[in-house]
Amino acid sequence: MAIVVYKELSLESQESETGVSPILVMEEKNMVSNAIDGYVFAAKLADVQAKGSLLVNLEKHAIALFYSNDQVYAIDNRCPHMGFPLHGSTCKDGIVTCPWHYARFDLKSGGTFDSWADDVRGFPVQIRDGEVWVNLAPQVDPYVHQRQRLQDGLQHSISLVIAKSAIALLDLGADFTEPFQIGLEFGTRYNKNGWDTGLSIHTCLMNLLPYLDAEDRPRALYQGLSAVARDSANAPPHFVVHPLPNFSGDIDALKSWFRQFIERRDSEAAERCLVTAIRIGASSKQIADMLFASATDRRYIDVGHTLDFINKALEALDAVNWQGSEGVLASLVAGLANATRMEESNSWRYPVDLVEILEAAFEQLPKALELGQSHRGNWSDFEQLIPILLGEDAVAIADALLTALKAGCTEEQLAGAVTYAAALRVARFHTNNDRSDWNTAHHPFTFANAVHQGLRRVPSPELLRGVFDAAMSVYLNRFLNIPPAKLPEPKDGLENPAELLKQLPELLDRQQQVNQVGQLVAQYLYAGGKPETLMAMLGKLMLRENRDFHVIQEMEAAFRQYSLLGQTPAGVHVLVAAARYLAAHAPTMRSQEQTYQMAYRLHRGDRLFEES
Repeated sequence: MAIVVYKELSLESQESETGVSPILVMEEKNMVSNAIDGYVFAAKLADVQAKGSLLVNLEKHAIALFYSNDQVYAIDNRCPHMGFPLHGSTCKDGIVTCPWHYARFDLKSGGTFDSWADDVRGFPVQIRDGEVWVNLAPQVDPYVHQRQRLQDGLQHSISLVIAKSAIALLDLGADFTEPFQIGLEFGTRYNKNGWDTGLSIHTCLMNLLPYLDAEDRPRALYQGLSAVARDSANAPPHFVVHPLPNFSGDIDALKSWFRQFIERRDSEAAERCLVTAIRIGASSKQIADMLFASATDRRYIDVGHTLDFINKALEALDAVNWQGSEGVLASLVAGLANATRMEESNSWRYPVDLVEILEAAFEQLPKALELGQSHRGNWSDFEQLIPILLGEDAVAIADALLTALKAGCTEEQLAGAVTYAAALRVARFHTNNDRSDWNTAHHPFTFANAVHQGLRRVPSPELLRGVFDAAMSVYLNRFLNIPPAKLPEPKDGLENPAELLKQLPELLDRQQQVNQVGQLVAQYLYAGGKPETLMAMLGKLMLRENRDFHVIQEMEAAFRQYSLLGQTPAGVHVLVAAARYLAAHAPTMRSQEQTYQMAYRLHRGDRLFEES
């Protein structure tokens, strides 16, 4: 290898090249030296003693040498927090302190005393005949280290640490499912209220990865992990109960008991039934059926969130091949048992008793399904059903759903029709309404989507009741479309839809652009624009905002529905609804994006402390 010697630069050249002074840099000489046991020559001991600290460059490593307490130490010159040079930093009692944010490091090991900073890489040092030799061989497995740092970031809810470790893991070759599973396991073990918004955001963003540009996928993973950390901050662990000992019954008995215990709000007993079902080998469909049945024993519980959480937990387990299913599923039980029930709500009882209408319809469900069995799949009255679902007669809505089933409509088709009707409430939401009413329109859509996705997984009669619940929640929100916002119609003369799409980021930089954004999205699609390009753009613009549970929920549900509807008028309307909802909640402070950008630039090697 080439040996290196040093020459001292003038003060002016030192500052222009490095931003710190004084330092020594190396000059290569055409001389050959031996590296012994992985060590390479770094500097003369006398030079380090005289200066107190030196910056040397060895095989692309910028290394700060410190002389303290008659010993020489070598650490990476970049502070692992935000990349500030450590050379020249204050060194006292074997501790070096970064002058930017005052992170403190043990010189010998590189270990930090501040969890937000991360350990700085330390290099073993030997003194040989008045020379400093440094071992450049890796001392720590970077993959193991970054996994631990992700855990640290989750435990302490430090967004920058989460972002840096997620980016590093992916760069080291990890699949997205690996950090996703770390977040999933952490969030279901450490939680205040069981499965909540953070874990749903985490799963929604995992579901959105296929729709996003490659550069935005790590950003989505980071936002999901950060949401989990926020929900889990300072929360005690949840200890899953043990299964019933030597249980010899069957899944049907456990399902019945589980529903009884949820009805009585006995979460511990219900959890034991669920864990027992998993231990005896119940299939994923049987587990899903058990959960969905209890979630639809009562009407539209917790404004649809509970069933949506169940669906998201199942989708999360799909992503990780059902590893850790006990902890994930156990996290759902408390929310399921303690959810509010619309039987207790005035709006579902007066002036029209919707619960009474639904119970009468449920009595007819078995017969309706039986009558439709012989011609299932031949139903084609989708367009005729939608106006009834958006109408003002709750009895007519329940009757129309039953009629569709008798005519051969499948559970999945019926759920899809109601989900589309719910999306139209958002697409036709008039901006004269109060801003908080956006969520009133939003909840039936994401609930209906969850029911739809659930029925695609397990088309059970119990879950089918959720379709009727969703239809009644759409009925209750009819006032939000008085007057209805106009649905955009196709226009002639647009030859280059890609140019139109370029206007979208600027529109979403301004408030009150709801109708303009909806119009742009519709015209882009009607003019033949690529829907995958549009969804990637909408995802990018969503991720630049500070994370908002309902916005992410809305976008994920809309993309899922579009993937089923395709480039039809209904598919266009669903994306218009999502884009209008995003516009109603943008712009924000965007501090989460700033944190991600810092992490990305640090990973790339940028100097954040220098003027750009």
